[in-house]
Amino acid sequence: MLTHFHTIAFTHRNLDVLAIGKLHIEAENHQVRFIPVKEQLHIDELLFLSTCNRVEFLLVGPQAASIDFLATFFKQLYPDFTQETIDFYVANASVVSNIEAIDHILRVASSIDSLVIGEREIITQVRHAYDAAHKNGFSGDFIRLLIKHVIETAKRVYTETKISMKPVSVVSIAYQRLQGMDVPSDARVLVVGAGVTNTAMCRFLKKHGMSSFVVFNRTLAKAEALAEELGGQAFPLDQLSDYKGGFDILVTCTGAEETIITPEVYNLLLQGDTTPKVTIDLALPNDIHAYVHEQFPTRQISINVLQTISESHLQERSQEIEHVEAILSEAIESFNHLLKLRRIEIAMRPVPQMVKDIKATAFNDVFKTELENLDADSKELLEKIVGYMEKKYMSMPMKMAKEILIKH
Repeated sequence: MLTHFHTIAFTHRNLDVLAIGKLHIEAENHQVRFIPVKEQLHIDELLFLSTCNRVEFLLVGPQAASIDFLATFFKQLYPDFTQETIDFYVANASVVSNIEAIDHILRVASSIDSLVIGEREIITQVRHAYDAAHKNGFSGDFIRLLIKHVIETAKRVYTETKISMKPVSVVSIAYQRLQGMDVPSDARVLVVGAGVTNTAMCRFLKKHGMSSFVVFNRTLAKAEALAEELGGQAFPLDQLSDYKGGFDILVTCTGAEETIITPEVYNLLLQGDTTPKVTIDLALPNDIHAYVHEQFPTRQISINVLQTISESHLQERSQEIEHVEAILSEAIESFNHLLKLRRIEIAMRPVPQMVKDIKATAFNDVFKTELENLDADSKELLEKIVGYMEKKYMSMPMKMAKEILIKH
């Protein structure tokens, strides 16, 4: 059915995140980078999908996705790459074509190909990738139909299965447990570490109404960047023991090999406050010393417990994959049918104009003399009859073609 639809994918399955990140192209550079490649390689349609752990190229064109094509594609798209780098990406590319490529993008949008099964963010990312491709004029009829079908299928997967019901990221689970502690929205949040995990955690907190943040980090610039996003304050990590602002929630995740929050440091941070505090330790190894929880009243959320819950939820999600597979199999079949209907529609496009041209020839040339001898009422009736027949001649071929397609 398909001849030249390809997906070139780099994901967590075949590359590390740093190598994938080097393939990312900022949105403002899409036209400058992609238009010359699209023209020079005679690519009819193109969609670029880039996430934190995935970069994919969806291509429609007259050529096969051979090794030579891939080498030329990467050389032109990434002119700063050395030949060694180009060879590396060609060797590590996961390339699928036609039906397999459709199956792949369905799996991506339905999250069963994701690093975290059941995370719904990918469906939004696919939609945004299509919107960008459409805006830049990269996509055409095939990708339009495909992405519309892919998004509809993904929505069905999330609606009809339990694949996304229970959170599996430790940050999501940590926030869920925090919600169960009835912490007020004006709680003072002390953040130690400004990496990806803490950033995600703090975004959850801010999104749900918290606004008092103080960020400590070994690199002050990173602390300042996160604090600016949160509307809080930033300090270097070596000043943590001197902080006298107090806290209600302590969120910590650093890459330190030893504990950052010792009982002595924790006591200094309390400033004499004896009320129980919430501690969220997302670091491995832990940033908060075990003695802290023995010596002070805390409500603890630890990475160890969170990971256990996450693994349990992942197992439950995995059990839903069989149900998802059935939906995707049906989606591939229905998309093939959709493509056939679309090709019939395209083939039938000239019919209305052909009928109009026949009508014009009949009225203006073949029966011109006879029509001039008719009275006004007769002419009006004839116009109505021909107009009726014209509409039927336009609709009947399409209807018959669709019926034939359904039967076969």
